[in-house]
Amino acid sequence: MGAATWPLLASLLALALPLLVLHRPLGDHLARTYTAPGHLAPERAVYRLLGVDPDAGQSWRAYARSVLLLSLVGVLGLYALLRTQGMTPLIAVNTAASFVTNTNWQAYSGETLGDAGQALGLVVQNFLSAATGLAVAAALVRGIASRGPADGASPQATPTLGNFWVDLTRSITRVLLPLALLAALLLMTGGVVQTLRGDLTVTTVAGGTQVLPGGPVASQEAIKLLGTNGGGFFNANSAHPFENPSAWTNLVEILLILLIPVSLPRAFGRMTGDLRQGRAVLAAMALLGTLSVLALSAAELAGHGAAPEAAGAAMEGKETRFGVIGSAIFAAATTLTSTGAVNAMHDSFTALGGMVAMLNMLLGEIAPGGVGSGLYGMLLIAVLAAFVAGLLVGRTPEWLGKRIGRREMTLTGLALLVMPVLVLSTTAIGLAVPPLRRSIEEDSLSATGPHGLSELLYAVASAANNNGSAFAGLDASTPWMTLSLAAVMLLGRFVPIVLVLALAGSFAAQRPAPATAGTLPTHGPLFIGLMAGTAVLVTALVVVPVLALGPLAEGLS
Repeated sequence: MGAATWPLLASLLALALPLLVLHRPLGDHLARTYTAPGHLAPERAVYRLLGVDPDAGQSWRAYARSVLLLSLVGVLGLYALLRTQGMTPLIAVNTAASFVTNTNWQAYSGETLGDAGQALGLVVQNFLSAATGLAVAAALVRGIASRGPADGASPQATPTLGNFWVDLTRSITRVLLPLALLAALLLMTGGVVQTLRGDLTVTTVAGGTQVLPGGPVASQEAIKLLGTNGGGFFNANSAHPFENPSAWTNLVEILLILLIPVSLPRAFGRMTGDLRQGRAVLAAMALLGTLSVLALSAAELAGHGAAPEAAGAAMEGKETRFGVIGSAIFAAATTLTSTGAVNAMHDSFTALGGMVAMLNMLLGEIAPGGVGSGLYGMLLIAVLAAFVAGLLVGRTPEWLGKRIGRREMTLTGLALLVMPVLVLSTTAIGLAVPPLRRSIEEDSLSATGPHGLSELLYAVASAANNNGSAFAGLDASTPWMTLSLAAVMLLGRFVPIVLVLALAGSFAAQRPAPATAGTLPTHGPLFIGLMAGTAVLVTALVVVPVLALGPLAEGLS
C-alpha cells in the first residue's frame, strides 16, 4: 500500500470518530424508542387509521403475519404504481420485489422513472422496508431480554414480542424521518440536488444547450443511505455528481450508511440490561468490517493487472474526485451493509477487490449489516457461537441466560443457511439448464470464463442478501434474471425474518437461568473472537469452492 497508507488511515479515522461519538446517543434513543410505554399524538392517529390496539402484544406468529401482510400490500401497490409509470411487467415485478425487500436492485436506468414513481413509490418503500428491519430486530431483542412467562400464567400462554405496527410506526416517526430530514439538509449544503422543477435546459459556454436532470434527489438520497436501501435517483448512482458531489460528501454518505447499524448493538445492550453484550457484538462487527476495508483497499491500491499497472492505479470505473481510497471504502461500506449503493463500478474493480465485496455479502452482511437485519444476523451468529462453545466445555449451551436447545439451534441453522442455499442453487440452475445458460451467456454476461461467473455470482449474492449492487457488465433485464432475482430477493428477505421471529418467540417463552461460576462469559475478547471466527467459518465452508472458480481464479491468473 505504501504512500497510500496514511490517506487510508486518515479516511478511516474520519469515519470512526463520528461513529464513536454518535452511536451512544443514537443507540440509547433506539432503545427508548422500542421500550417507551407512551404514544405520540401522530402515532395514535396512525393506529386509529390502521385499526390496531397499540397496547396489545403479538405472538411471534401474529408479528410475522403482520410483516408479511404489509410487504404483500407493498409489492402489489408498488407494482401497480410502476405500471402506470410505463415500466414493463417483468421489470415492474423485479423492482417492486426489490424495493419492498430493502434490496433496491434496479434493472432499469434510474432517470427513466418519473418523480411520482420515485417519491410516491420508491421513497415510501425506502422508509417502510428499513422500518420493518428495525422492528424485527427489536422483536428478537425483546425475546432475548424477556423474563419468561409471568408468575401464575397458564403454561399454554403465548409470549408476546411487542406490536409490529407500533414498532414500524415508531421506527419511522422517531428514528428515520428525523434523521432523514437532517441528512437531506446536510447533503443539500454539499451540493446534492433537491428540486421539483424537473430537468433544466441551460446554455453552455460554447453556445449550445444541455439538459441538466433534477428532482427530489437529496431527500431520496438521505433515506436511501440511512435505511441501507441503496438504489439511486440517477443511473450512475452515488457516482453521479448530483448525488455525491465531492470527497467530503462521499465521507458523509458513508457515515450515514453506517450510522444506524453501528448504533443498534448499543440499543441491544440497553434493552437486555447489559451494555457489555452490546459492546461485544459491536466489537465483532468492527473486527470483520475493518479487515474487509483493509483487504479491499489493498487489492485496489495494488492494482494488479496490465491496465492498472500501466496507468499507475486501478482507476477504471472510479471517479477522480473520490480516488481509489474513497471508492474502496464506499464499496466496502455498501456491501458490508445491505445498501448496495455505488460510487464506482464494481465490475471494474480488480478481481480480488471484487471478490472482497462479494465476500462481504456472502458473510451475511453482519459487519455491521443492514438496518435491523445486520443486528439480527449477528445475533444469530452469537447464538451459534454460544452453542459451539457450550459443546466444547461440556455444558448445556446457553446465551444471556437462555438455553439453546434443539428448537433454537434448528431455527438458527435454517436462518443462516437460507442465503447460501439461494445463492448456490440459483446459480447452479441458471448454468445447468441449457436454455437458461444460453440466455445468461448470450444476453446477460459481458464476459466469459471466471469473470463471467463472477458477474452472475455477484448478482445472485446481491439479491439473496438484499444488497442491490451489481457488476455493471451484467444485463439483468432478461425474463430469467428478472424473475429469478425477484424470487431470490423475496425468499432471502422473508424466510429468515420468519425464522428469526420464531426464534424470538422461543427465547421469550423461557425464564432466564441465573449465571453461575461455570457460565461462559459472552462479553470478553474470547467470545468476540469466537463470533467473528464463526461468521467466517460458516461462510468459508459454503462459498469458497465457488469463489475459487470465479474471482479467485481470475485474481490468481
